[in-house]
This record gives sequence, structure tokens and C-alpha cells, in this order.
Amino acid sequence: MLKTLTAMPADPILGLLTQYRQDSHPQKIDLGVGVYKDPAGHTPILDCVKIAEQQRTDTETTKVYIGPTGSENFNQLMSELAFGQTHPALLANRVKTVSTPGGTGALRVAAEFIKSCKPNVVIWVSDPTWANHTGLFEAAGLTVNTYPYYDYDTKTLKFDEMKAALSQIGPDDFVLLHACCHNPSGMDLSTEQWDQVIAITAKQGFTPLIDMAYQGFGDGVDEDAYGVRQMAAAVEEMILCSSCSKNFGLYRERIGACTLVADNSQTANIAFSVLLYVVRCIYSMPPAHGAALVETILGTAELKKQWLSELTVMRDRINGNRQMLVDKLIENGVTQDFSFIAKQKGMFSFLGINPAQVEQLKQEHSIYMVDSSRMSIAGISESNVDYLAKSIAKIL
Repeated sequence: MLKTLTAMPADPILGLLTQYRQDSHPQKIDLGVGVYKDPAGHTPILDCVKIAEQQRTDTETTKVYIGPTGSENFNQLMSELAFGQTHPALLANRVKTVSTPGGTGALRVAAEFIKSCKPNVVIWVSDPTWANHTGLFEAAGLTVNTYPYYDYDTKTLKFDEMKAALSQIGPDDFVLLHACCHNPSGMDLSTEQWDQVIAITAKQGFTPLIDMAYQGFGDGVDEDAYGVRQMAAAVEEMILCSSCSKNFGLYRERIGACTLVADNSQTANIAFSVLLYVVRCIYSMPPAHGAALVETILGTAELKKQWLSELTVMRDRINGNRQMLVDKLIENGVTQDFSFIAKQKGMFSFLGINPAQVEQLKQEHSIYMVDSSRMSIAGISESNVDYLAKSIAKIL
């Protein structure tokens, strides 16, 4: 059987990471991997996480299974973080959440749940979207189509085209939306644009699946959840997938959540039983450690305050990196307009150069980014931005 297999292509980002690690250039820069980095290029453990972890170590008494649902306290706190404590959907018991192995696990659970509800469903994703979205959904047996989103030429949203496409999607389909910090473009919907998309969603009747992997990395915890909260108030059904990898820095702990919103509590309970069956058939029980850290932080006033402060530092650093790069490009005589970078949100942006120029940056300057010129803004720092800007100026 194994002799008949054909090797799969290597993940381009993981391949870049290998090349970067083998590169001996003293000024090499990694703009490929999407993880937060401090000014020294290190991905630190948050102080609030260290405190919560010590409490966990001191008080944990067993490693027994926690059940397919995961921690009910974590699930409740994550729902409140996403929707707000007084959201009508929460108060009406229309919301049900399960713990998942990271945001990727949440998306796979959602995909399998969708497949169990509607076997022939089509799910629409933005063009472009996170590279793994399509693979996740297709692996669950879903058909994936795209709707217009990012204009590579103007570095803006194709919002009119997006609205026109969504207005043709029927009630049997699902539409994936990014809550904030769009991966990979960094181009987010404004509140006014969210309102228009929500109106189209309610009119057309398709089901929204919102991916929220970066809550707090855009404008703030509450601000980044605007689309999620407004959508849940306007439609009868939706699915939310959220992750604690970025905003809590729990990359390797793999904890996230998959949340269903139904039209009433009775339907929510029935749907929840199906969701739990899906979980049981995929990985049976979710991991507990990351969830315990998050619920300790969100459930302790002082630790939550500390987390929000540390999250602000990360957010401000990423946004500051955007403006810093734009300023340095101007200082180095670049006349091409890169101001769009400073207007975007989150970890990523397309630099807007062609694959040959991306390769030139790698070969001649040891600067690593994927062929599409998607770069991780968090990889920029005060110590490397001059070299980065000069290198970009040279290849332009």
C-alpha cells in the first residue's frame, strides 16, 4: 500500500523556516512564520501565563479525562470573551461551546459538524484566505469556493465585488468570514462594511462561519469582536471558531473553541449533542492544560487585567512595526507607495512584490517570506528594520 503513495509537497512556511535556520547570514530575517516576536526576536511566555501555570502546578490533583466538552468554565469564559457577557444570544441560552485542540481543531470540528448536517454543502472562503482553510474543509468532504476579497493591485478590499458575490449565495451554503486581522492580507472589514455584510447574510440566509484567531491583535478585545457580536444578534444560526494561540501566546498548548449559535435553546441543545458526537469521533477528549491557564487568567480579575495589558503591548508593537517599516522605506528613497501596510491590522501583510523579487530578497539578503510576498509583521524589529528597508529598496 505505501509503495503506491506520492509525496505531498512540503508546507511552504515550514520549508522557509528550515532554510532560515540553516542560513548563516548575520542579518537574516524571518518574515514567514506567523508568531509574535518581541524586540529581541523571541516569542516569550506571557507573565500572566507563568503565574497561571504555577497555580495549575500547585493545585492540579489528577490527569483524568475531562470529557468531550472540555472545561465548562473555559467554554463559558471564551463565549463571554467573544460575545460579551450580556449578549442576547448568551442570555437566551442560544450559545454552545466546546474546547478544541487549537483554532485549527475548532475549524476541523466545525467542518465535520457542517458535513454531518449538510453533506453536499458548499463553503465559500475569501480570496485569499489562510492557506490551511481549504485543506481543512476539503479533508472533511466539503466543497470550497471563493468570493472576491483582496485587490493585489490597489492593496484594498474588493468590497463591491465581495457584496455582489455574497448576494448570490443561497441558504444552503456556508460563508467563512475572518473576524479581524485577516490572514494573509491584513485587510479588515470596517464596522460599516461589517454591517453591510451582516445585512446580506440575514437576507440571503446562508450560514456564517467566523474564524477569530487574533482577537485583541487588531484594535482591542471588544473592538475585534464587533462582527461576531453583531452577526450573532442578526442571524438565527452561526458558527464561531476561536483560538488562544496568539492572544495568550499558547502556541504549543493547542487550545481553542468551537461555538454554535442556534435560533433557540432547544435547537442549541440538539445541535450540541451532534457537535459532541463529532468531537468524540475525531479526538475524543480535548487537551486540558491550555484551557486551565486561560480560565485561570480570565476568571481572576488581577490576572485578566495583566493579560489585557500584555496583549496591548503585543498589539501596539505589531501596529508600530507597520508604521516603522513604511517610514524606513521612505527614508531609503523608495517612491512606491507602501502606506497601505500601516493601515492594515494583525500579523500579516502582502508586501506587493513579485515571486522573483521575493526570491532575490532571500538569495541576496537572507530575508525570508512566502512567494506571495506575505510577510509576518511581528518579525520586524528596531534592530532589523533598517537592513530590511535597504534590502527592499535595492530589489525594487
